[in-house]
Amino acid sequence: MPVLGAVGRELRSSGVLQGRRVGLALHVEAKTACLALTLKEAGAEVVVAGCNPLSTQDEVAAALAQAGVTVFAVRGATEEEYFHYLRLVCRTGPDFVVDDGGDLTALLHTEERGFLSRVAGGTEETTTGVRRIRAMEREGVLAFPVVAVNDARTKHLFDNRYGTGQSTWDGIMRATNLLVAGKTVVVVGYGWCGRGVAQRARGLGARVIVCEVDPVAAIEALHDGFEVLPSLEAASRGDVFVTATGCARVLTREHFLRMKDGALLANAGHFDVEIDKQDLAALDRQARGGSGAGTGQPDGEAGREVRPWVREYLLPGGKRLYLLAEGRLVNLVAGDGHPVEIMDMSFALQALSLGYLAGLTPGTLPPGVHPVPGELDEKVARLRLMTGGVQIDELTEEQRGYLSGWR
Repeated sequence: MPVLGAVGRELRSSGVLQGRRVGLALHVEAKTACLALTLKEAGAEVVVAGCNPLSTQDEVAAALAQAGVTVFAVRGATEEEYFHYLRLVCRTGPDFVVDDGGDLTALLHTEERGFLSRVAGGTEETTTGVRRIRAMEREGVLAFPVVAVNDARTKHLFDNRYGTGQSTWDGIMRATNLLVAGKTVVVVGYGWCGRGVAQRARGLGARVIVCEVDPVAAIEALHDGFEVLPSLEAASRGDVFVTATGCARVLTREHFLRMKDGALLANAGHFDVEIDKQDLAALDRQARGGSGAGTGQPDGEAGREVRPWVREYLLPGGKRLYLLAEGRLVNLVAGDGHPVEIMDMSFALQALSLGYLAGLTPGTLPPGVHPVPGELDEKVARLRLMTGGVQIDELTEEQRGYLSGWR
């Protein structure tokens, strides 16, 4: 991760994070570990929790703990344990928080308000998290400035599109060992993540249908060469369904009943609410007469695991649907998340944003959602090009004058 390494050297030299406590709520895997160690080497005290109960890699968490980072994370945590670990991060009294999805920020403003006054600022990694924090800002409850890292060009144009696009299919193929070529893939949601998933599906030889609620995004999908249909109509045609909306219950009972036997269901959004697991479980119990008979599961437990991270649900009439990664992020539960080159840029931007916040005079930036300063966004891009040995042109003074004038 050479871009993050260059930023880390700059942070160490400036000393801006020396003695500051940083609370991270991120997917605890190798790239996150590089960020945590970079911040520690820059002088910060680092505390880490997972931002998803199933994305922690226990060997990485153990290695971080051995390196002197405080870690509250374990793979397969229950929902109660997951939030308990986030509370423990709050109770260390962080000066800054780095969040992925907004759960840590939300806890600081609700159950753990006693530690809120210490927090000088935060950053948010994801589309879902920025949406939630903007909602807090609209309601007038957001108590510290948050830099919307997700909205920077060097984040969402690459992380969301190329990172999610590749890692989602990596997770699906690892979990199922099935061929993508020749299948019909339904991508629900055509934001930056959905764009990446759809583009990579086409590259793997799939026919792609896009479902959208935003008319502008739907036109983009059409102009990108994809078929656009309402989700209920697409339900009967898909072999693989990938949700990438950040919304709740986008695939429900009505969709499931129309799907083909053997259809795969995967989520590349954020939380495990996009595919309605309760509806799937209810249909399975109905098909099995209300028990776990024939599944090897206790009475009342729905579905059966047929491969690691692949759960089969029986529908009335005998059709079977396969839910991947328990409806959580398939790229992190069944894979290793985004490629390292992508997270090099994203986490370099996180580290630079933390340095920016730490270098401000207290009170300079009011509570609210703030953009990444443009010069930091451009800096990450230039570092990425430089570390890849790529050079680009520069504007002449005459050209700068032309672009900035009107006469």
